[in-house]
Amino acid sequence: MTGNITSNGLPILIVEDDAAILELLEEELQEAGYRTLGVTSAEEALATMSHSDVALVISDVRLPGINGMEMLEQLRSRGSQLGFIVITAFGTIDQAVEALKIGADDFLTKPLDLESVREAVYRVLESRRLAERFHQDHPLGHFHGIVGESETMQALFHDAARLANSDAPILVQGESGTGKELLARAIHAESPRADGPFIAINCASIPSELMESEFFGHVKGAFTGASDSRQGLFQTANGGSLFLDEIGEMSIGLQAKLLRALQEKTVKAVGAEKEESVDVRIIAATHRELEQEIESGNFRSDLFYRLETFSLRIPPLRERNGDIERLISALIEKHSTAQDKQIASVEPSALQALLEYPYPGNVRELENAVMRAVTLAEGGLLSHADLPERIRQHGLDQRSHARHIEAGNAMIAAEKQQNWPSLEEVEKRYIQKVLEATGGNKRRTADILGIARRTLYRRLDEE
Repeated sequence: MTGNITSNGLPILIVEDDAAILELLEEELQEAGYRTLGVTSAEEALATMSHSDVALVISDVRLPGINGMEMLEQLRSRGSQLGFIVITAFGTIDQAVEALKIGADDFLTKPLDLESVREAVYRVLESRRLAERFHQDHPLGHFHGIVGESETMQALFHDAARLANSDAPILVQGESGTGKELLARAIHAESPRADGPFIAINCASIPSELMESEFFGHVKGAFTGASDSRQGLFQTANGGSLFLDEIGEMSIGLQAKLLRALQEKTVKAVGAEKEESVDVRIIAATHRELEQEIESGNFRSDLFYRLETFSLRIPPLRERNGDIERLISALIEKHSTAQDKQIASVEPSALQALLEYPYPGNVRELENAVMRAVTLAEGGLLSHADLPERIRQHGLDQRSHARHIEAGNAMIAAEKQQNWPSLEEVEKRYIQKVLEATGGNKRRTADILGIARRTLYRRLDEE
């Protein structure tokens, strides 16, 4: 479990007609520090929500009268963005997936794992807290929850805000971990479609043989196992935005059908005879170089040019000069709040290490490092020891390298120009000086020099 998060004093509404399970869930969440309300039917739940605010709903799918799916559909049709977790029996995962498509935030399977219950509640409450931020006015340095004061990020925010008012497709490019989905969500929140659904899907996570059905739906009997008709992602996202992450992983055949859907604004379910109209804004993302994928025959050029009409590039963290310190501060606040901890100060060496690290994993890597440090921090102090080892070690390596250079420069400057020694002689002298400074400790000498002890022994034998 990542930690606890406040529900702002509002109760969690549990809808379960099995008295034993209802009691178990209430006890578990109350023990975790949440208030709860327990009811045994969807009708009672809807009546409760009509006159009382709740933090989120946890509901069984199978209920007497109105079932859990119907209750969820009613809430979403009214425009409610209330967090919703579905409970379903093991073996009915398709039902859970359907619930996610119509607006559920997460699902749990019976028999219930209580740790999974706590984790799901944490994730949904945290997700809803961030979603609320997206819909607030963005102050300087923020764009619907994305932090960035550097010139490159301010230019990106400006372009994203302008493109948000268009219905044309957008291609978001950037390295892994730069926040492509966050930017897509921000564009949706800024757009006239903000009240419509935002559906995100990672194309790399869908088996190729299921892609067409997932995207466009299927009719009953379209293929083996198609016992019921199902809507696809396009139909689910109708009136809103569909975010296609890692679009470079999409098969060539499906790319052609996606291009037609973009051009004609219609889709045809697998096994259907007629096409149906859809109103969906496509935001696609990739970390791949699609021009190279076109040359390799893996991506259609006509689809690329259709998507690339409006293209946004999220810069890697190393190009965002001035943003890292602001990001660190925002992430410490975010994760200390999420974990109900007070971080009063940051050890200077910890801040220096965080600022110096190059972050090949970009903002995602920075956030994971800060979350880890906040989790381990004690006494209100985020210390150097709380950071991941790779970040601590990078700082030590950088300082060690700087000391080596400084020592070498000082040694060279001390010699008269006509008596400048060879590089080999400088190395020998420096090794001897470090060896003397450590009192002959070869292990410590090798560590300071940044070489293996075996290498040190060989260098000493050569003298």
